[in-house]
Amino acid sequence: MKIYRSLEEFEPLKNAIVTIGTFDGVHIGHQKILKQLVDCAKETGGETVLLTFFPHPRLIINPSDDSLRLINDIEEKAHQLALCGLDHLIITPFTRDFSNMSPEEYIRNVLIEKLGTKTIIIGYDHHFGKDRKGSIKDLVHFSHIFDFQVQEIAKQDIEDVAVSSTRIREALIKGDIDIANRYLGYPFELTGTVEKGDQIGRQIGFPTANLNVHESHKLIPAYGIYAVEVDIYPHVPHVVSGDFQETEILKRGIGMCYIGTRPTVDGMNRKIEVNLLDFDEDLYSRTVRIRFKKFIREDERFDSLEALQHQIKEDELKIRAYFKEEQKS
Repeated sequence: MKIYRSLEEFEPLKNAIVTIGTFDGVHIGHQKILKQLVDCAKETGGETVLLTFFPHPRLIINPSDDSLRLINDIEEKAHQLALCGLDHLIITPFTRDFSNMSPEEYIRNVLIEKLGTKTIIIGYDHHFGKDRKGSIKDLVHFSHIFDFQVQEIAKQDIEDVAVSSTRIREALIKGDIDIANRYLGYPFELTGTVEKGDQIGRQIGFPTANLNVHESHKLIPAYGIYAVEVDIYPHVPHVVSGDFQETEILKRGIGMCYIGTRPTVDGMNRKIEVNLLDFDEDLYSRTVRIRFKKFIREDERFDSLEALQHQIKEDELKIRAYFKEEQKS
């Protein structure tokens, strides 16, 4: 998969099979639509193109609304899209000027002149252009003028996308990782940089990496303890123009992830901490990606650090047992 960080970087294709959207989560509903895109390209000898936007359009159109929570950051999204077998991913900046194009300007300037669209696969409820006045009816109308095909994604498939996205977000907010991962089709991820903490974990025998999550609008799961897989990177992964390449992984392991305010030590702010099992190296300034596998228990306040230490030992045993069983299956 080739990545482009703007429309200007992209050279129009002779036979572009295009879809457009945010595709947050790249979950099982999205994956079904993307398979339709890939199948169409194979049948027609075309190349698949997904046009998405960064930052998210809602942040530009309504900057005062701080309610947006994303399932993927842009690096996680690119990784999942690459796994779907796409040829081209365009991540273009969403701007006021872009949003103010008329439907005809959008179709002519973006779909035809910039992309070389021969087939667009899009949902019945897709809207575009100034005040989102453009619709699939406009696409069908202008398809005869600009010589391209319109394939409408079935209403049921669009509803499946909405249902999947809603259930994933609801599940993560409740800490139901099993449901979230089932609808994602892969483990939910968080990516961040390790920062120095107050060393309380080290004092009780469980040193933790304090994670500063890169994407400020990322959805954070419910407070509690989780079994996680951990990838350690030498630097922050960045999506850059060119052939998609996975960032080098220094080490891969398993661990315990804590999300909460640490009520036992009178914490006030939310913390995301990871204790890597069977690992004792300096992680400061490293980038860590954690994949959530199992919810272990809710966050709670203990009467002493000793009581907390005892509970964490039990958590560790449960997590080790979970991964041991997973290896067998």
